[in-house]
Amino acid sequence: TSQIKNMITGVTVGFEYKMRLVYSHFPINVAVEEGGREVSIRNFLGEKVVRTVAMLGGVDIERSTDVKDELVLRGNNLNHVSQSAANIQQATRVKNKDIRKFLDGVYVSSRGN
Repeated sequence: TSQIKNMITGVTVGFEYKMRLVYSHFPINVAVEEGGREVSIRNFLGEKVVRTVAMLGGVDIERSTDVKDELVLRGNNLNHVSQSAANIQQATRVKNKDIRKFLDGVYVSSRGN
Protein backbone atom coordinates (compact mmCIF):
# COMPACT_ATOMS: atom_id res chain seq x y z
CA THR A 1 0.00 0.00 0.00
CA SER A 2 2.86 2.41 0.69
CA GLN A 3 4.18 1.85 -2.84
CA ILE A 4 0.82 2.88 -4.28
CA LYS A 5 0.80 5.98 -2.07
CA ASN A 6 4.34 6.79 -3.23
CA MET A 7 3.28 6.41 -6.87
CA ILE A 8 0.34 8.78 -6.38
CA THR A 9 2.50 11.29 -4.52
CA GLY A 10 5.22 11.02 -7.17
CA VAL A 11 2.86 11.75 -10.04
CA THR A 12 1.02 14.60 -8.32
CA VAL A 13 3.81 16.34 -6.40
CA GLY A 14 7.11 14.54 -7.07
CA PHE A 15 10.02 13.80 -4.78
CA GLU A 16 13.01 16.00 -4.00
CA TYR A 17 16.27 15.14 -2.26
CA LYS A 18 18.82 17.80 -1.36
CA MET A 19 22.48 16.85 -0.94
CA ARG A 20 25.29 18.96 0.51
CA LEU A 21 28.97 18.81 -0.41
CA VAL A 22 31.09 18.61 2.73
CA TYR A 23 34.84 19.22 2.56
CA SER A 24 37.53 20.57 4.85
CA HIS A 25 40.62 21.23 2.72
CA PHE A 26 40.14 20.25 -0.91
CA PRO A 27 37.00 21.79 -2.44
CA ILE A 28 34.90 19.20 -4.24
CA ASN A 29 34.04 20.18 -7.81
CA VAL A 30 30.73 18.82 -9.08
CA ALA A 31 29.58 19.15 -12.67
CA VAL A 32 26.10 18.19 -13.87
CA GLU A 33 26.45 16.73 -17.35
CA GLU A 34 24.28 15.40 -20.16
CA GLY A 35 21.32 17.61 -19.31
CA GLY A 36 20.98 16.53 -15.70
CA ARG A 37 21.36 12.81 -16.35
CA GLU A 38 24.88 12.43 -14.98
CA VAL A 39 27.07 14.01 -12.32
CA SER A 40 30.87 13.99 -12.22
CA ILE A 41 32.77 14.61 -9.00
CA ARG A 42 36.32 15.96 -9.17
CA ASN A 43 39.02 16.83 -6.62
CA PHE A 44 37.55 14.63 -3.88
CA LEU A 45 40.22 14.51 -1.15
CA GLY A 46 42.62 16.00 -3.70
CA GLU A 47 42.50 12.90 -5.91
CA LYS A 48 42.87 13.20 -9.66
CA VAL A 49 40.33 10.48 -10.48
CA VAL A 50 36.94 11.66 -11.77
CA ARG A 51 33.96 9.90 -10.23
CA THR A 52 30.97 9.73 -12.57
CA VAL A 53 27.52 8.73 -11.34
CA ALA A 54 24.64 8.17 -13.77
CA MET A 55 21.15 9.04 -12.58
CA LEU A 56 18.47 6.38 -12.79
CA GLY A 57 15.53 6.81 -15.15
CA GLY A 58 13.33 9.83 -14.54
CA VAL A 59 15.70 11.54 -12.08
CA ASP A 60 16.96 15.05 -12.83
CA ILE A 61 19.82 16.65 -10.93
CA GLU A 62 20.79 20.30 -10.75
CA ARG A 63 22.96 22.62 -8.67
CA SER A 64 21.06 24.75 -6.21
CA THR A 65 20.95 28.41 -7.20
CA ASP A 66 20.48 29.91 -3.74
CA VAL A 67 22.62 27.60 -1.54
CA LYS A 68 26.34 27.06 -2.13
CA ASP A 69 27.54 23.45 -2.50
CA GLU A 70 24.10 21.86 -2.77
CA LEU A 71 22.68 19.38 -5.28
CA VAL A 72 18.94 18.91 -5.85
CA LEU A 73 17.56 15.61 -7.17
CA ARG A 74 13.97 15.53 -8.44
CA GLY A 75 11.82 12.78 -9.87
CA ASN A 76 8.51 10.94 -9.79
CA ASN A 77 9.77 7.58 -8.55
CA LEU A 78 10.86 7.59 -4.89
CA ASN A 79 13.00 4.48 -5.33
CA HIS A 80 14.94 5.96 -8.25
CA VAL A 81 15.48 9.33 -6.56
CA SER A 82 16.67 7.80 -3.30
CA GLN A 83 18.87 5.22 -5.05
CA SER A 84 20.50 7.94 -7.17
CA ALA A 85 21.24 9.92 -4.00
CA ALA A 86 22.70 6.79 -2.41
CA ASN A 87 24.89 6.17 -5.47
CA ILE A 88 26.30 9.70 -5.24
CA GLN A 89 26.97 9.28 -1.52
CA GLN A 90 28.67 5.91 -2.08
CA ALA A 91 30.87 7.34 -4.84
CA THR A 92 32.39 9.72 -2.30
CA ARG A 93 32.95 7.20 0.46
CA VAL A 94 36.31 7.58 2.22
CA LYS A 95 38.40 4.41 2.07
CA ASN A 96 41.53 3.41 4.02
CA LYS A 97 41.30 6.44 6.31
CA ASP A 98 39.74 7.16 9.68
CA ILE A 99 36.14 8.15 8.86
CA ARG A 100 35.87 9.99 12.17
CA LYS A 101 38.54 12.41 10.97
CA PHE A 102 37.83 12.49 7.21
CA LEU A 103 34.20 13.61 7.04
CA ASP A 104 34.41 14.78 3.43
CA GLY A 105 31.72 13.62 1.04
CA VAL A 106 28.30 14.32 -0.41
CA TYR A 107 25.50 13.71 2.07
CA VAL A 108 21.69 13.88 1.95
CA SER A 109 20.58 16.95 3.88
CA SER A 110 16.81 16.85 3.32
CA ARG A 111 14.13 14.72 1.75
CA GLY A 112 10.67 15.83 0.73
CA ASN A 113 8.04 16.34 -1.92
